[in-house]
Amino acid sequence: MSEDSENLKAELVRLKAENEQLKKSTTKREPPRFTLKVSEKGGLSVYGLGRFPVTLYKEQWTKLLDKSEEIRNFIKENEALLKTKD
Repeated sequence: MSEDSENLKAELVRLKAENEQLKKSTTKREPPRFTLKVSEKGGLSVYGLGRFPVTLYKEQWTKLLDKSEEIRNFIKENEALLKTKD
C-alpha cells in the first residue's frame, strides 16, 4: 500500500502544480489578437475589437474607410464626451 500512497502523493503534487499554472495563465490575459476572416455570407469580419466580431460587406468597409479622417476628427472634437474601454 505504500507504493500506492507514494503514487497518490506524487499525483497530488503534479496536480497542484498544474492548477497553479492554470491560475497564472488565466489571471494575466493577453489582449485578443486582431484577425480578419471572410464570413460564411461573404462579409469581412474583424476579430479582437470586442467580445463579438465586427462584420460588414466589402462596400460597407470601403465607405467606412473612406470616412476615416472624418471619424478621427469627430473623435477629437468629442473626446470629452467619449468613453474608453479599459
